[in-house]
Amino acid sequence: MTMLRMQPQDGVAWITGASSGIGEAVALELARRGWTVAITARRLDLLEAVALRGAGLPGRIVAHAGDVTDPAAMRAVVEGIESVHGPVALAFLNAGIAQGHRPGGLDAGAFEEIFAVNLLGLVRGLAAVVERMGARGKGQIAVNASLVGYGGLPGAGAYGASKAAAIHLCESLKFDCDRLGIRLQLVNPGFVDTPMTRRNGFPMPFLMTNEAAAVRIVDGLARGGFEIVFPRRLAWAMRLIRLLPYPLYFRAVAKLTGGRGSRR
Repeated sequence: MTMLRMQPQDGVAWITGASSGIGEAVALELARRGWTVAITARRLDLLEAVALRGAGLPGRIVAHAGDVTDPAAMRAVVEGIESVHGPVALAFLNAGIAQGHRPGGLDAGAFEEIFAVNLLGLVRGLAAVVERMGARGKGQIAVNASLVGYGGLPGAGAYGASKAAAIHLCESLKFDCDRLGIRLQLVNPGFVDTPMTRRNGFPMPFLMTNEAAAVRIVDGLARGGFEIVFPRRLAWAMRLIRLLPYPLYFRAVAKLTGGRGSRR
């Protein structure tokens, strides 16, 4: 089945985790390109502030509050968007959180919280749109994962594992989405200057602005292809390191992260 790249005339775009960071920037970039963009996060006041920042753009941004950890809420959000604005033609499932855990230990609560948003929240967003797009025989979905999902990094156990799971999920679902006529894409960014990454206490190579990341993502949505990945220099480095035998992998990661990883 032919998988079309969606255009503004095909319907609306829906973005989760859009009250700040990459989600907000992508919403504004899509509105610049003429899309009606429905944005979702838990806090309506923050969403409405984003919508105001989009005033005067060729498209428009509308706020629809919802919690990705609540499956009924996700379905209700999509139903509300489609009843008011038309079919969701493009979905960017972006909601995600990160939380540090104790060095040398595991914080089970942090894992549960992060997986509830980054993985199960993703599944709930997918469930809310795949059935509807499949019934129409067309649609486009992009999932925001991370280059961190390529391999284990020190201090990123919960966040990295959730993003690795998101990558695996998208690779698996692509076969079903192809059959349904849905274009499924995976977004793997490197370090982007967001409120979440500003808490990092380590150097972030090739750090880029939200606005630059949004242009890369939206260009990738228009271009097609399964993976939208940037910056490519960092992505290729991480892919090559992942091919190393484990002793060399751990040594290389320890060196790149300033000695925070294993030395054996």
